[in-house]
Parts: sequence; C-alpha cells; structure tokens
Amino acid sequence: MQHGKYRFIIGFLVAPMALYVLFVIWPFIQSIYYSFTDWTGLSPDFKMVGFDNYTKMLDDDIFWKSLQHSVLLAVLLPLVTLGLALFFAFMLNVGGRRRKGAAIAGVRGSGFYKIAYFFPQVLSIAIVAILFQFAFDPAQGMINGTLKAVGFDDVPDWLGDPNLALWVIMAVLVWCTTGFFVVLFSAGMASIPKDFYEAALLDGASRFTTFFRITLPLLWDTVQSGWVYMGILALGAEGFAIVHIMSVGPGGPDYSTTVLPLYVYQSAFRDGQAGYATTIGVALLLVTLAFAAIVMRVGRRERLEF
Repeated sequence: MQHGKYRFIIGFLVAPMALYVLFVIWPFIQSIYYSFTDWTGLSPDFKMVGFDNYTKMLDDDIFWKSLQHSVLLAVLLPLVTLGLALFFAFMLNVGGRRRKGAAIAGVRGSGFYKIAYFFPQVLSIAIVAILFQFAFDPAQGMINGTLKAVGFDDVPDWLGDPNLALWVIMAVLVWCTTGFFVVLFSAGMASIPKDFYEAALLDGASRFTTFFRITLPLLWDTVQSGWVYMGILALGAEGFAIVHIMSVGPGGPDYSTTVLPLYVYQSAFRDGQAGYATTIGVALLLVTLAFAAIVMRVGRRERLEF
C-alpha cells in the first residue's frame, strides 16, 4: 500500500498546483514587478522607477481616504451581517415557542423565512446595486416617495450626501449578504444535538444564555470563517461593484465612497497609470492578508467537539 504512494499523490497535485501558480501566484508576482514601473497599461514600453509609486501612494490623500473606507467596510460589515445572521438563524431554529412533543423549535414558518432571507443571493450584485440606486433616487425613488407620502417634506439625498452615501451602500451590502449566512448558520445549528438545548432549558437557562453558552461556542469555527469571507468580500469584488454602480462619480461625492478596489480600477483604466494602480493593489493585498491574519489570531480558541 505504501509503494508509489508519493508518486500517486504528486500526480494528482501537479495539475491543480500548476494552474494555481499560473493564474494566482504569477499575476501577484507580475503586479509587484509592475508596481516598480511607470507602465501606462497600454504601451508595451515602460521603465523602472524604483519606489516612486510607493512614495506617491503614501502622499496621496485619496489613497488614505480609500483605505479608511475599505477598513471601515471590512470591520463593520462582517460585524453587522454576521450578528444579524446569527440572530435570525437562532430564531429560525431554536427561538420559537415550545410546542407539544418538542422542547425546542424554531418560529412558525421558518422554512419560508429561510427562502426569503436567501432570495437576495439569487440576484447578481449588479442588479441589486441598480435596483437600490433607483430606490434611493432623491426625486423619483421609492424611499423618498414613501417618506413624502407620510409627511416628511425635507427628504435627504441619500447617495449625494457625503455623510450618508457610504452608510447607505453599506446597508445595501448587509441586505444582500445576510441571507447567505442565515442559511449557513442554520445548517450548523441543525447539527447541534437538541439534547444540549433541552438540558439547558430544564436547568432554567434562558434563550439568551443558551445562545452564548451553547450555540455560539459550537458554531465558532463557522463564524470565524464567515468573518474572513465577509471581510474579503468587502475588500474585493462585492465592495467594488456596488460602489462603482451606486455611488456618484463613481466614488463620490468628494471621494466619500471611494474604496481601494475602485481606486485601483480608476487609476489603471481612467487615468492610464497601471504601474501606480498595481502599487495600490499591492497595498490592498497586504491589507487583506493582515485582516485575515488578525481575525484568525484574535478568534483562535479551543475547538469544541460534540
């Protein structure tokens, strides 16, 4: 059984590892290389400029604004999204009233609620952004129209106000991502033995206590992975797409919604500064790796078996 084992394993790993190196590792290496050049992205000719792009980045006020917005999304978005998802999943699985023959049960109609919560995942993020862009339109949008109908005449310009725009976009991201984690956490809670909950309730524990003493510790690995995944979404494609479509400019007003992925895109394709864009991309890579490392380090705890 041991003869040829390593050749067998290597034979299966060669192809996927080669693809990973070609399409993931090599582009990262290229990006780091181009970050030391003045490449425009269009011309095949460029020259090395050393650390000039990095010096420019550190003196760039727009970069620091973008970094601040991206970090804010990476910290607050997982916190709000996962908090809501845990609450909804707990109510759907454990938070209902006691029924005959069952010590614990979810709220009535929990199957329908799971479908309703998951529905935004069926829609493309671009479609979600366009729908909410129309909904938040200051003149003809549904939200301001509803506010005017109930007597509010001084309605805000949701996406045109620098103090509101980023929070509105964050709320839309919460709306379209919470349902996925509701279903994910519901699946995790369904695997927890009901005997744990029944024993806790017999001892007089409240729903609040059972959540923090039973549910959350046994779901901690899933929550931690979800936090990293949600943070990467906020720092990557999801954050870029929704800001690019919904915001004024995009990235406005007054750069109040510009995030790092959007600034990379604008520097490369609008300003023709691909070398500088890859420099910002390197900074985004470091921020993402640092975020994942901090979450994994801070959230480290002894694994519970059941």
